[in-house]
Amino acid sequence: MATTQLLEKADAALAAKNVKEAEKLYQEVLSTSSDIDVHTTNASVQQQTLRDQEKALVKLGELYRDQKNAQGLSNVITQSRSFMSSTAKAKTAKLIRTLLDFFNSIPDSYDIQKQTLIDNIAWAKAEKRIFLKHSLETRLVGLQLDTQQYRPALALIDTLLTELKRLDDKMILTEVHLLESRVYRGIGNFPKAKAALTSSRTAANSIYCPPLLQAALDLQSGILHAEDKDYTTAYSYFFESFENLSAQGDAGALGALKYMLLCKVMLNLPEDVNSLLTVKLAAKYAQLRDVESMRAVARAHQDRNLADFEKALREYKDELSSDPTIRSHLASLYDNLLEQNLLRIIEPYSVVEIEHVAELVKQERQGVESKLSQMILDKVFHGVLDQGRGCLLVFDQPEADNAYGAAIETLEEVGKVVQSLYAKTVQIA
Repeated sequence: MATTQLLEKADAALAAKNVKEAEKLYQEVLSTSSDIDVHTTNASVQQQTLRDQEKALVKLGELYRDQKNAQGLSNVITQSRSFMSSTAKAKTAKLIRTLLDFFNSIPDSYDIQKQTLIDNIAWAKAEKRIFLKHSLETRLVGLQLDTQQYRPALALIDTLLTELKRLDDKMILTEVHLLESRVYRGIGNFPKAKAALTSSRTAANSIYCPPLLQAALDLQSGILHAEDKDYTTAYSYFFESFENLSAQGDAGALGALKYMLLCKVMLNLPEDVNSLLTVKLAAKYAQLRDVESMRAVARAHQDRNLADFEKALREYKDELSSDPTIRSHLASLYDNLLEQNLLRIIEPYSVVEIEHVAELVKQERQGVESKLSQMILDKVFHGVLDQGRGCLLVFDQPEADNAYGAAIETLEEVGKVVQSLYAKTVQIA
């Protein structure tokens, strides 16, 4: 039976929810490839067969994706190699990327996806498909980054950069430098993260940069500026990224919007959060749980209410704690809010029990005592912790005593006079 007829029967079986029959027919389309190539001399028939096999590969990949069958999808990618050997390299790269993208919808597929990538990298290397190899290695680095395997990711990046600079492939070079920046940011090496981002932007400036890649560059720039507490500049980068991602209909637009809302909160402008969500591009995300979590944080910050802040962190734990950028900045915001609450409580007292302060801020005594100690060391206020009595002694702001400064200035002037007299005696002598 011709591959076209087999494909039509498979599509009909899939539409009728007969998954096993559809799977069997798609496999049959793929298995006829070798016989067709050997016995058929008609070029148009061969081309039609190849097109049918390509459709069968994608359909079979979609079928396994919908079934959450990671191993089946991995087998399809391995099986596609014989088809790839007889097609153009550009089409091959596009097809394998499409099939690998299906893994994103399958939960807990990291190990299989990683092994599939490693196997296909080895195959591409043996077949001398250098550009496909680089594309797969770049994807492997992204996978290692997502699972926080920073050391192997950096080792692979170093190898990739050496090869890419030799080939002068600016597009993949831009992507790899961006991944390098994200890896260094993950391990907390911000100077190297900024240097890698600069290299990525330099490479991107010499080519046409696709909108999604440009959005990723802007997003990383915003994250690094936010780490430097430059939230105004970070907000502008996040806004550019959000516009780009929204225009492309990418799911990452929601993450960029959350970062924009975070910047407003960190700039002590929580009242701007609601007005920002009325903008046309942001309106469709306004009712989502992720956005509602940032709105709850903004309300708590606006009211300077530590209890509401903690409640928001508990209720929206997944939305606020899964992202390391949001988690780290909210931890800083929580510290600032706790500090402001403590200062407000101890302000009218000269002596106050630590237990009483802990009750008012609704925190554990040990945590409050530790925070007060840190504030005293940072000279946020002047005081002493009397642990024997369980009290905090608060002192008034000491006035600067200028006597020591004036005495030192007088001594310096006397020193000048002595040196002048000594120089005159030397001249007379």
